[in-house]
Amino acid sequence: MNNTREVEVVVIGAGQAGLAAAYHLRRTGFEPERDFVVLDHSPGPGGAWQFRWPSLTYGKVHGMHALPGMELTGADPARPSAEVVSGYFATYERTFGLRVLRPVDVRAVREGTDGRLLVETSAGSWSTRALINATGTWDRPFWPRYPGQETFRGRQLHTAQYAGPEEFAGRRVIVVGGGASGTQHLLESAPYAAATTWVTRRPPVFREGPFDEEAGRAAVALVEERVRQGLPPKSVVSVTGLPLNDAIRAGLESGVLDRRPMFDRVTPEGVEWNDGRRVTADVILWATGFRAAIDHLRPLRLREPGGGIRVEGTRAVADPRVHLVGYGPSASTIGANRAGRAAVRDIRRLLAEEEPVAA
Repeated sequence: MNNTREVEVVVIGAGQAGLAAAYHLRRTGFEPERDFVVLDHSPGPGGAWQFRWPSLTYGKVHGMHALPGMELTGADPARPSAEVVSGYFATYERTFGLRVLRPVDVRAVREGTDGRLLVETSAGSWSTRALINATGTWDRPFWPRYPGQETFRGRQLHTAQYAGPEEFAGRRVIVVGGGASGTQHLLESAPYAAATTWVTRRPPVFREGPFDEEAGRAAVALVEERVRQGLPPKSVVSVTGLPLNDAIRAGLESGVLDRRPMFDRVTPEGVEWNDGRRVTADVILWATGFRAAIDHLRPLRLREPGGGIRVEGTRAVADPRVHLVGYGPSASTIGANRAGRAAVRDIRRLLAEEEPVAA
């Protein structure tokens, strides 16, 4: 018995990018559940924000941009960002009647019949003329591999598992990673931990002064060029540097942000460098970022030899029916909003071209 449902557009993911796309679909005349469907595997609204650690309060969030059509106002900066953003997203979904289906796990997207795509999920299948993939990166934490890693007797965890600094009380902690998460983990953990050590592959770059629109465009262009070449995208943050704010300055002055180069091996007791240096540790926290969660698109064979999906704007070059939003240059919150609008504009044009001509 075939229980495949037909829609014009399937949106996978209800984070910032997915909701922005759904908003623009509805605004331009697509009806939820009749013309398009939004599938989200999370237990509730909020995208990846709902999984952020409690100590990441809303006041610590850099550059959270409102969703289209509804501002986020009056948020208490002392509240956990997970609560603030999840509540905002829930209100947004209700206000615009987006009818997100959750929890739904998308298992595969493959070629269907009659030029349509088949989206196979834990809640059945959908046949669609176009796909907006907005799955982000949170589900694919990146764990680098180093010799001896499996021998470490202490605890290893990733940013995705970080619950707050209190769990490191009295512990010797190594934080790996030079991004915003790594520095936040260090600054938070230092008052609790017996000792902290910061290691990064490359020396961190600190940015002074305001990050204006021109600098933002330049950073996005660097990321955009990678996805245009079919290379795996780097985050926009990776090319902007770390803002040199008061907290970072205090960490540099106190020695908490005293960066060491990447170690060469992990030992049962800690880490070692080839020059003989070693650090004993109870915890290694890998703040090493995330990769795009796009394995469900594998049957479409969109990846280029460079390892990424070649994208022009938001459209996958290998398949114009597929749009990736929140991917590469649109991974920032403001970029996700713009990408959602651009994807819907392209999809409307694609569907109009495919409409049969009346006799």
